[in-house]
Amino acid sequence: MCRTIKNCFFECLTFDKLLAAHERASIGKKSKREVILFEMDLETNLIRIMDELKTLKYQFGGYRVFTIYEPKERVIKSLPYRDRIVHQWYVEEFIKPYFYKRFIKDTYACLDNKGSHLAAKNTQKYMRKMMKQYGSYYVLKCDVKKYFYTIDKGILKDILKRRIKDKTLLEFTNIVLDDGEDLGIPIGNFTSQYYANIYLDVLDHYVKEVLSIKYYVRYMDDFVFLVETKKEASLLLDKIRVFLRDELHLELNSKSRYFANKYGIDFCGYRIYETHIVLRKRFKKKVNKNVRMWRKLKREDKFIKEKMLLSWNSIKAHASHAILLIIFLSKNN
Repeated sequence: MCRTIKNCFFECLTFDKLLAAHERASIGKKSKREVILFEMDLETNLIRIMDELKTLKYQFGGYRVFTIYEPKERVIKSLPYRDRIVHQWYVEEFIKPYFYKRFIKDTYACLDNKGSHLAAKNTQKYMRKMMKQYGSYYVLKCDVKKYFYTIDKGILKDILKRRIKDKTLLEFTNIVLDDGEDLGIPIGNFTSQYYANIYLDVLDHYVKEVLSIKYYVRYMDDFVFLVETKKEASLLLDKIRVFLRDELHLELNSKSRYFANKYGIDFCGYRIYETHIVLRKRFKKKVNKNVRMWRKLKREDKFIKEKMLLSWNSIKAHASHAILLIIFLSKNN
């Protein structure tokens, strides 16, 4: 495995790779006006992007800013379509191949063949192992306060610089990151979820290599530790809080705490116990809210069956894992 990224920027800057990035960026968006306009002169537009990248004269456009309220209030920033193509190219050619290979096995967000369901499943597997070994144990559940909004770009650049030795790629990376703000990366940028994972990879290696914690699972800025005693959990919480503050300029939120395993773990959309996994109350309330909305739309003759089915299938897929995880573990233990 290559320890650093060297001499690859221009090698990866080809028309075919930008075309592939466009195809990925346009998935599910072919009917959007800006995608249609871009594809009307596709070859010229891609060549223009390639020429601007070659000379490092590429400039990202202005953000479209809007707010979402589910599952909680967040400010989303969306770049123009051509910028999203560049982000796709950048992540696929440089971030995934070089950075993700050094991640620990128990980080699950925004990774191929992982995700929240596998994180929940493996958390339960580790809980069962702790139960078998100790009978009872403690859980330390942590969550970073306003994570995406408080990432220190100076520290992030230093982390990236340790791995990127290609001067052109490093210069372009700074262009990607520089949006006039010293703190925070925009929720909505394709690059942000990957930068956020790289940022907390520093914590992952501290936990595994310095603290030697065996059972630790991270899903973006939510992470869980399983330890034998209450004292161990208390000391661990202090160490994590200090490390995040001193090394990454992050703060744990007030929900971060330790508790006995009998209460289960609220993690990745489920409440997880050694013997079973149940849906969170918040999820059930969301389903009821959706059903009420569908009934209202039907009364007003505004009901669109296709949209409802997409939402309903997503609900069923999430709910099914509360049962399937038990079946899987019973067969594999």
